[in-house]
Amino acid sequence: MGSSLTDFIQDNRAAIFEQWVDEMKDVQSDRADKVIADNVYNNISTEFIELILSNTFQMNASFVSKLEDVIDRIVRLGWPLTYLISGINKLERIIFDKYVAQDNESSYLKKDLFYEFDEWLTPVSHEIIEIYSRSLESTIGLQKMALQELSAPLIPVFDKITVMPLIGTIDTERAKQIMENLLQGVVKHRSEVVLIDITGVPVVDTMVAHHIIQASEAVRLVGTKCLLVGIRPEIAQTIVNLGINLNQLVTKNSLKKGIETALEMTNRQIIEVEELQ
Repeated sequence: MGSSLTDFIQDNRAAIFEQWVDEMKDVQSDRADKVIADNVYNNISTEFIELILSNTFQMNASFVSKLEDVIDRIVRLGWPLTYLISGINKLERIIFDKYVAQDNESSYLKKDLFYEFDEWLTPVSHEIIEIYSRSLESTIGLQKMALQELSAPLIPVFDKITVMPLIGTIDTERAKQIMENLLQGVVKHRSEVVLIDITGVPVVDTMVAHHIIQASEAVRLVGTKCLLVGIRPEIAQTIVNLGINLNQLVTKNSLKKGIETALEMTNRQIIEVEELQ
């Protein structure tokens, strides 16, 4: 970028930013402004635009690193890529209009000015798109891992006894996650008995039963007994009609009865103590 335009941007940064903030109010509906505090929005907007305005020369590693940090936070706040690109486009037009109005440039010089802006902001826009895409992909990946862990949690309820409550449909991918969480969890918690609670599973078909049997067999191989609890009457009828064999599993119709059985398996029991008068 030419020194004249560079000097103009640096000398007018405050006015440029103030106009940019004012004009960006028209596109704020595209961002998650209803759940983001005004001070957070103002701070990160200031940081983003100040960073762009500071880079009036060729991009370097320091600029890219700072841009990655800002965009990572923008992605976590849920701002769409279109908001950032709109911001760059408005910034370009504001600077262009102010610069041309000041010097009353000829048409020929305006054409040169377009080329200067293109050489400056086009690479920046491309870098923003690339960084945003990488950051979004990484964020989605982390969220997916978190959801997978939550979809098949293993909860210790007593010493040596853990429960895995399952809710919703069980597909092949989730069945794989259940197996992994079970094996890792029973070893981590040193469980002797694990209860798989299917109270919240709407449908138990042949495939679901097969996955549950596989999971119970896997934990048995690492020295843990498996109980299947939460079998409702309609689920029991479906299992019988499908001819599914659950003889290898201890089954109970409720989590309460399952825990009582698990305590017996670990040589314990619940005893009611009369209150002393």
